[in-house]
Amino acid sequence: MRKYPRKLRVADLIKEEIAEILHRKVKDPRIQGITVTEVRMTDDLKEATVFYCETFHKSDRAELKVAMESAAGFIRRELAERIHLRSIPRLSFVYDDSFDHSERIGWILNSLKSKDEQGQL
Repeated sequence: MRKYPRKLRVADLIKEEIAEILHRKVKDPRIQGITVTEVRMTDDLKEATVFYCETFHKSDRAELKVAMESAAGFIRRELAERIHLRSIPRLSFVYDDSFDHSERIGWILNSLKSKDEQGQL
């Protein structure tokens, strides 16, 4: 048995291709600065959940979700031209807020460090 199963290989390939499509092909300004962080595939490879985050925090998440969902058909057609699978998976998009959490933790640690340096702790 392979240590790197097909499901994960397909997910990595789709992640790379979607990132490329978003960067070079999608013209919607709401989607500029989007980073694809992860793709999770179902076992039958018919559904893909695409996790993304926004680099510059310029749009609200609801608007971004609408923009990503509206681009899903275009992205899927582009995937069909780029990758060779029996069927191209249906795409769903989920905002990945793990970077927001890590940014907040970093901010808290920095504020604690500055308070410690000022002798307030």
